[in-house]
Amino acid sequence: MKTNLATNLEQGAAVGPQLYRILRERLIRGELAPGMRVSETEIASAYAVSRQPVREAFIKLAEEGLVEVRPQRGTFVSLISLPAVMTARFIREAVEADIARRLAETADDAMITRLDAAMDEQRALGPDAPGEAFMRLDEEFHRALAELLDQAAVADHLETLKTQMNRVRHISARQFSRERLVSQHGEIVEAIRARDAARADHAMRLHLHEIVVDLPGIVATQAGLFSGLDALDKMV
Repeated sequence: MKTNLATNLEQGAAVGPQLYRILRERLIRGELAPGMRVSETEIASAYAVSRQPVREAFIKLAEEGLVEVRPQRGTFVSLISLPAVMTARFIREAVEADIARRLAETADDAMITRLDAAMDEQRALGPDAPGEAFMRLDEEFHRALAELLDQAAVADHLETLKTQMNRVRHISARQFSRERLVSQHGEIVEAIRARDAARADHAMRLHLHEIVVDLPGIVATQAGLFSGLDALDKMV
């Protein structure tokens, strides 16, 4: 495996947490592809560290379902679990639709100003900007909604839950129109501005349902990246 790991570790900071965070991001972004064998020795060499922090990172990543340690064979990047994706989407839709509804009932002008600023950033992002740039703004937008409702801890819980879902979102960000997603974000903000709770709830549910629309096409062309393919038959 050629890792080509370009991100340097920060001097003076604990190696283990940094290595775990960097590898986790690469796995979620698909830079380390599902099914790929990852070498403990090679990663240790690339970062000029011992194998111990790499081994510890692999253990944590395995607990999250991002890698699979196979005795006598090595460590491999896990396939994307479709059942986990659909469970995360179901829970996320319920939680974030309620957040949008409650914001529409309680938002003040300062909250609207923050959301407008987030939308300005998204709209200013050019069509040739990397998918990762939009993903960052997308994450910031959804987190802002939770924070405005004083529910940052909820966003933290969702972040852990949607690990497999985020792997799919990075694929879709490279393949599908971001203009549609920005437009849907805008509709959520307009519903909150109008203090229309039912409209905000519906707009968020419609937005988070997009993955159900996109997923069959992604799987059809890249089935080898996924496990639990029968989950497609149970999508709601």
